[in-house]
Amino acid sequence: MLNTNIIFFFGVSLLLALMPGPDNIFLVTQSTIQGKKSGLILAAGLCSGLLFHTAAVALGVSAVLKTYPLAFTLIKLSGASYLLYLAWKSFRPSSHSSSGEGKHIEASKLFSRGVIMNITNPKVSIFFLAFLPQFVVPSDGAVSWQMIKLGLIFILATAIIFSILSAIAGAIGKRILNSNKSLRLMNKVGGVVFVLLAVKLFI
Repeated sequence: MLNTNIIFFFGVSLLLALMPGPDNIFLVTQSTIQGKKSGLILAAGLCSGLLFHTAAVALGVSAVLKTYPLAFTLIKLSGASYLLYLAWKSFRPSSHSSSGEGKHIEASKLFSRGVIMNITNPKVSIFFLAFLPQFVVPSDGAVSWQMIKLGLIFILATAIIFSILSAIAGAIGKRILNSNKSLRLMNKVGGVVFVLLAVKLFI
């Protein structure tokens, strides 16, 4: 039977997943441009990235990142570089064509985008390091196992919220992206969002 600690943690996780952040902003932007199905694939990638952060907390890697600022900065730099690369692709004229990548991106590429986007944001690991231990109960067994269990519950909550966001953004995109002109505009908006997210990594 689920205890009140787990139920409360799940509720808090749902609320946190709803809060505007790099992942859900990235997801909404891409879902609006690419559609609901693409958004769900991207959400799967983002949630898979959370598996890495869960393992990092359980194994103590997050504590290392917090202790060594250089490692933290290098990962942030990698994440920002990747976002700027995505921004460049969004601004390229070829991406504005209705038959180009701006309209359809392979599922594997969307999934990998989500994974890379999430993994290269070390702030997620630091957040997990600060958040998960608050719900660890010493009498419930090994701390590392509890961290993993909490991480998986957080991923479930995130997957639910991200799926809802994908559906809503995809429906909106289907209504407004009915011309190449609209698609070109949204690709440019997406490019600006990627640049802002890259900057946000360093704030």
